[in-house]
Amino acid sequence: MQLFKRTRRTRNNALIRDLISDVNLSMNDFIYPLFIEEGNNIKSEIEAMPNQFRYSIDKLKEEIEDIINLGIKGILLFGIPKQKDEKGVSAYSEEGIIQKAVRYIKKNFSNILVITDVCMCEYTSHGHCGILHNDNVDNDLTIDYISKIALSHVNAGADMVAPSDCMDGHVYAIRTILDKNRYVNIPIMSYSVKYASGYYSPFRVAADSAPSFGDRKSYQMDFRNGKEYITKIENDIKEGADIFIIKPALPYLDVIKTVSNKFNIPIASYNVSGEYSMVKAASKLGFIDEKRITLENMFALKRAGSDIIITYHAKDLAKYLKEI
Repeated sequence: MQLFKRTRRTRNNALIRDLISDVNLSMNDFIYPLFIEEGNNIKSEIEAMPNQFRYSIDKLKEEIEDIINLGIKGILLFGIPKQKDEKGVSAYSEEGIIQKAVRYIKKNFSNILVITDVCMCEYTSHGHCGILHNDNVDNDLTIDYISKIALSHVNAGADMVAPSDCMDGHVYAIRTILDKNRYVNIPIMSYSVKYASGYYSPFRVAADSAPSFGDRKSYQMDFRNGKEYITKIENDIKEGADIFIIKPALPYLDVIKTVSNKFNIPIASYNVSGEYSMVKAASKLGFIDEKRITLENMFALKRAGSDIIITYHAKDLAKYLKEI
């Protein structure tokens, strides 16, 4: 009597493997981050993030056309202003870099979802994500500014806002001001689970957003905690979040899986700059097969429960998915 099951039968050839695979990727799954820099004639490669660039608005046309032609449905915008100050005033100015970029994109392209990151770290002279009081970020004062920033983005034409400042109550503040201004149908994609992580280093170079002193551990989450994220998500759902982001992604597959099983709300995992740059660096050194690793990482995120993946690999994935 045979006491084992031959599971290899259904892995015996590619046709059978394709027939029974139960995790799928498509270009509908991806959001592509873009860095928009104030100025003219700028297309500057980010040294810490190969094949990623800072663009001025006058250089966006060709890039957006390429993104759309590749089948990418959504972009997430980060602004890099010329001037910074203690209160990050340009973050909510009608003539701010993101506001102008949104107006340009929406005027010239009707078939792409424009999402804006809502934070202050790129705009403050101190690099923290809010208003300081005695060298500490003042939560309640900051959310007043965060809600103003979100409203300014939506006034410019943003389809969705994504607050990443990690202040308590920020989703409620944004939902309240948007509803008051009759933007009841604009979704909020909140960075509900955002860890104080070493994986953000390349991004902080790209966005010129590193704090000038201290760190962000008082408002971003401690990666040593295994339960805190449940409370964060529950709070954001009550406050009006429509989608929530888990960031970083790959080191937190357990969190993605648990959240997917517990909550009936779309999950966006943010495959962050450090995750991206490590793949690029290892590939350049010949240590890994970039295509295989990238696909494996993306399938892992989907298998864990991600509905949406924010990733700098999105343009590469447009090619890879055609080849598998």
